[in-house]
Amino acid sequence: MAIQQISIFIEDRQGQMADVIKKIADAGINIRALSVADSRDFGILRLIVSDTAKTKELLEEDVLVKVTDVIAVRMDDIHGALYKILKVLEDAQINLDYSYAFTASKDKGAYVVFRVADNEAAEKLLSEKGFTFIDEV
Repeated sequence: MAIQQISIFIEDRQGQMADVIKKIADAGINIRALSVADSRDFGILRLIVSDTAKTKELLEEDVLVKVTDVIAVRMDDIHGALYKILKVLEDAQINLDYSYAFTASKDKGAYVVFRVADNEAAEKLLSEKGFTFIDEV
């Protein structure tokens, strides 16, 4: 049930992110979710896109690109929904590397993306607690 996320390492300079996003847009690839983490010298642009392989191929000549499996858990769009998911993971001592959230236009659902050491264990645990996942973007 894991989905693929593409991580793009970009320089911390004006216009770099816009250049990357323009290439993706010009190729007709839809961005479903986006997260940016920054440091002093570079940023990590994390994307869930409609065509991961094409995006990687398109960008890898100009920037460092990595594809990672992540899980996207569906949650209700109400207060406390994220906490319920986090509590299940905490109780099982599953550590999060990072997370970010997005909404899906198809069913108007809300999702939270997690990067964990063991996707299968996290998915199994959350499934047992009644949570569902998005497996296609």
